[in-house]
This record gives sequence, structure tokens and C-alpha cells, in this order.
Amino acid sequence: MQVAVVTFDGFNELDSFIASAMINRCRREGLTAYITTPSPVVTSMNGVEVTGQRPLEFVSEADVVLIGSGVKTRDVVADDSLLAALPLDPARQLIGSQCSGALVLARLGLLATMPACADLTTRPYVEACGVTVLDAPFHTEGNIATAGGCLASQYLAAWVITRTLGEDAARGVIEYVAPVGEQEATVERVLRAIRMEESALRSGASRTSATV
Repeated sequence: MQVAVVTFDGFNELDSFIASAMINRCRREGLTAYITTPSPVVTSMNGVEVTGQRPLEFVSEADVVLIGSGVKTRDVVADDSLLAALPLDPARQLIGSQCSGALVLARLGLLATMPACADLTTRPYVEACGVTVLDAPFHTEGNIATAGGCLASQYLAAWVITRTLGEDAARGVIEYVAPVGEQEATVERVLRAIRMEESALRSGASRTSATV
């Protein structure tokens, strides 16, 4: 299974690298993440240059697509050619967004009536698209998930691992990356958020926030 971590120029290092690193702890189980970029090299919001592992066209074949955030996301959603290069399909792909990545999903029409999570800076722009933004770090409906706040990328990565390999695999990864002495608490907090969202979805309950 292949994961495209879509990373645009001006990207936030935490958003792309945390998700990618966590997911790649599962390479032996057949789950691999690739930094996927619209140009051979992209530069982060802090000036870090990164060579993409896959071109943007890779999103068409990926099983999972995560849209990262950055300081130029509003430029991305104003670029019709970039959006056209993102033919995402929630019927066959798991799709997630991190922080301002929710703005990309909204612009692509993938959120519909689904509420979303985003960072505080991006929130008003997502709301301007007619999307309700939750005061929560993570929310999912069906094959689409959104996360808000840089460190919420751990929820997004854990969701991907849980949905593809199962909760035990996600537990192992979270335990590995969690601060020493806080492994158990971190595992339970992250998995509880995912379980609550999935449980609400299965029961058909109406949710407006995630309690973490």
C-alpha cells in the first residue's frame, strides 16, 4: 500500500515529516509513505529544501493521499492546474488533510457537508468555503479525515495505519514515537480519538466535535 504525502512549496515540516515518518515505521508490513511534490524540489516555510520522492502524478495510483499544509496553500487553491493534478477519489482512496490542507479538500469539493479540522490561521478561509470547522484536532467521516494543529499529524498517521493495518500496528508506532514515560497515555489518547470518530460514524450519531 502506498501513501502520497502531498507537499507543496512553503510546506510546514512538521505536517509532512511527522506523518511520513510514522507511516514508514510500517514499511515491513507493506505500508510506505512518499513525499510527493509538484516540482522536483520544494522549499519549506523555514527554508529547508527537500527533493520529492514521487511526482504529483503519483496521487492517482496511491492508496492513501494526505494533503500537507504550508504558508502558500491559498496560492495552491488559486492554481487550477495544481488542483487538476489532484484527481482524488474517496471511493477507492483514504484521503486526509493536515491544517490548511483542509482548504484544498474544500476547494476540490470533497468535504461537502462534512465538518473539518484546520489550524487557527486557516480556519476563516475554510469557513469561507461553507465548511464548518471544528474545535478539535481530528475528525473523520468515511474515507476522509482532517486534522488541525501541527502535532495533530500523529492522529492522521495513526488513522491511516489503523485503517490499513489495524489498531495493533498503530499502537506499536505511537509507542515508538511517544515521549519516554508517556507512551501509554499517548497511545490511549490518540487511539481513543480515532475509536470515537469511527464509532460515531458506525452508529450514525451526529458529531460536532471530538473529545481528546
